[in-house]
Amino acid sequence: MDREFIRYEVRDRVAEITLDRPPVNAITLPLVDELLDALAEAQADPEVRAVVVGSAHKVFCAGLDLDIVRGKTSVEVKPFVERLYFALNDIQYRLGKPSIAVVDGPARAGGMTIALSCDMVIAGDKATFGYPEIDVGLIPAIHFVQLPRVTGKHQAFGPLFLGEPFDASTAFRMGLVSEIVPAGTARDRALEVAAKLAAKSPIVMKLGRDAFMRAVDADFRRSVENAAETFALIAGTEDAQEGLTAFVEKRPPIYRGR
Repeated sequence: MDREFIRYEVRDRVAEITLDRPPVNAITLPLVDELLDALAEAQADPEVRAVVVGSAHKVFCAGLDLDIVRGKTSVEVKPFVERLYFALNDIQYRLGKPSIAVVDGPARAGGMTIALSCDMVIAGDKATFGYPEIDVGLIPAIHFVQLPRVTGKHQAFGPLFLGEPFDASTAFRMGLVSEIVPAGTARDRALEVAAKLAAKSPIVMKLGRDAFMRAVDADFRRSVENAAETFALIAGTEDAQEGLTAFVEKRPPIYRGR
């Protein structure tokens, strides 16, 4: 498929997938579909031994384009979140080769979903992270499944329900980031790590990674489907739509509990 929002390049057995929807890589269904297609291309190419996912812009990804959910019913929202949640998790699960996210700027909401779907996250020391969905009447549903598994219940609750951003060192302490490097060097470091991974036996890497994914998966993939259902249900509530509208109109939301 022709890609408008994703750059794809293979060099030295590493596929580099770059988000390129200026200015902040706001996520739309076409962007998600192009990302999934690029990952599938890397999966199918025997010459590709590792995958790096990064951004063409200062922001890794600011999250969803609000038009995806604003003014939409739960039924209308669900196909999108199924692609972002389940399909992205599924292609990463079956990728058969290691993937590394490069986060050298802000990553928020759905941007966290994309980054944390990868096997490793290499972050610049000025990168920031966050789950701001609660502040516009939504929830980061997939991260209700993912974050407590990584950090534990009490470390996960605050970021998910306060919605406040946190820095790279906090993300590293929580176990969300594999490595922190000086700002501006995360891509170079990711390509360096990818080259080392690409030098390993491809069949050993595939079989080993498949075993690793099965070991860490437990019932995660089934829970992701439940998360998609929950997100779509909440997106259709009056409070969610009020939160989104208030954000666009730059005013405090007036929640009515329905």
